[in-house]
Amino acid sequence: MKVLVVDDDVVSRMVLMHLVDSCGAHDIVEAEDGAAAWALLAEGLRPDLCFCDLRMPRLSGMELLQKVRADSALASMPLVLVSSANDQETVHEAVQAGATGYIVKPFQQEQVREQLDAHAAAPAVLPLEAPAQTLQRLAVDSDRLLAYLNGFQEQLKSAGVQVETLLGHGEPAQARQLVERLHLGGVTLGLHGAVAQLGAVLQAPTLDGRQLLLALAALQRSAAHQTRQVQLMPSRPGGTAQ
Repeated sequence: MKVLVVDDDVVSRMVLMHLVDSCGAHDIVEAEDGAAAWALLAEGLRPDLCFCDLRMPRLSGMELLQKVRADSALASMPLVLVSSANDQETVHEAVQAGATGYIVKPFQQEQVREQLDAHAAAPAVLPLEAPAQTLQRLAVDSDRLLAYLNGFQEQLKSAGVQVETLLGHGEPAQARQLVERLHLGGVTLGLHGAVAQLGAVLQAPTLDGRQLLLALAALQRSAAHQTRQVQLMPSRPGGTAQ
């Protein structure tokens, strides 16, 4: 795997690079801050995984994450945020912004290995139904499908907070009901890979809040990716893309 490590603190960066290196033969690229990392990505670097510090000058980890997710060529890149903050608000904000993982300083080798193993086994883009097949199956035009996808993404934006609140109030049945409804929405829209990931979390006897947030974030990224695919579909002369 090609792994990008971003941290403005040289000691933290060296420690993390050493831990990545000790987990296997990986091609490691380093960047001294978010701005330097963005410059590398803009020049064409395509890492299989990026570990990025949350708080940095010039361009923070959250700002880099937002730029990556907004770029169609980079949107599917796995990015794990790294921070000394472990409060639920920060973790939730990171997941909602599209982080594929979150590890807390001081680094533990098992945390790093877990992220490397998870992303080595997972494709860069989770499997999706071809937009043309979704249009045919649902018997709608592309404008209607885009409306469905946009509405679904809006629901997902607030779902994480709702699930956390329900679990925090001791209402797992209601949380499960909410997530199952989103799972059905993902099935309807053909977001196969993310649906399977969320389904695996739902199969557990007890809902894991952290795994749920990551699965919901994956579902949101898949919906965003599918939205871009539909937007890129050729339009019929004088009509709507099909």
